[in-house]
Amino acid sequence: MTDSPSPQTPPADTAEPKPEPQGSKTRQLLGMKGAATGETSIWKIRLQLMKPITWIPLIWGVVCGAASSGGYTWTPEDILKAAACMLMSGPLMAGYTQTLNDFYDRDLDAINEPYRPIPSGAISVPQVVTQILVLLGAGIGLSYLLDLWAGHEFPVVTVLCVGGAFVSYIYSAPPLKLKKNGWLGNYALGASYIALPWWAGHALFGELTPTIVILTLFYSLAGLGIAVVNDFKSVEGDRKLGLNSLPVMFGVGTAAWICVLMIDIFQAGVAVYLLTIQQNLYATILLLLVIPQITFQDMYFLRNPLENDVKYQASAQPFLVLGMLVVGLALGHAA
Repeated sequence: MTDSPSPQTPPADTAEPKPEPQGSKTRQLLGMKGAATGETSIWKIRLQLMKPITWIPLIWGVVCGAASSGGYTWTPEDILKAAACMLMSGPLMAGYTQTLNDFYDRDLDAINEPYRPIPSGAISVPQVVTQILVLLGAGIGLSYLLDLWAGHEFPVVTVLCVGGAFVSYIYSAPPLKLKKNGWLGNYALGASYIALPWWAGHALFGELTPTIVILTLFYSLAGLGIAVVNDFKSVEGDRKLGLNSLPVMFGVGTAAWICVLMIDIFQAGVAVYLLTIQQNLYATILLLLVIPQITFQDMYFLRNPLENDVKYQASAQPFLVLGMLVVGLALGHAA
């Protein structure tokens, strides 16, 4: 009598394909780690290239800038202005940045994230280039309309938009490719996600002053720490392609400590500045918002940054972005 396979254990050649993790389709559309593969809709693929999950900090930065200006009012016109600025900063310019980055990172993504649209062959290079140009043109065009709408004699929003586009280009593209250096690249990323949209929102409803520029650039050093969190998912590919991310330069453990110290120290530094301008309540709230971030750093990130990077970001970053709004409100109140 010959043995036969158990009904509960099908032979290897007839076993059903392993199901994709729950939520992988959603992660795919948002441009997150752990995405599904096999998408065929060109519009969903284009959306994945634009990484909608990355739009949120830019949109929030506009909110913080509007708050810090002291000139925003809850009128239909100001609401529409703010919404247009969010569209420019998030879907258009962040979408441009992410698509451009994927274009220049296609070799790296083939190692770290082969499910991404370009290395997987889901979209052609000419289609990607067209998307980059359309998003860039739409973003700059909308920024100029915002300047006209705000009555600016000098097109400050347009200049910020063009400047942000240039920073995005040198971040991703050779020969400079700032992301090859963990310090320069991550600071460029942090400033693009905190300072640039903040300046745009502030300039739309008030006067952009040197104080706001310097303070938000200082705040962006905390953003540098946040940017480093994203480097842990690509350590292997960075090493192979010679990208000097902080985890590659210092090792995973040391880079994790650098990351959390940057996040915490520079938020605390902004709180100290708020104390100097007599915004004591806002400074206290900001410091209280740092405490849960430290807690989640200890619970998740410092213990295993390679496995817990996404869990840490989901847990701690809401407190960081809420702190940004607290700072914006404090500056608006002081103005």
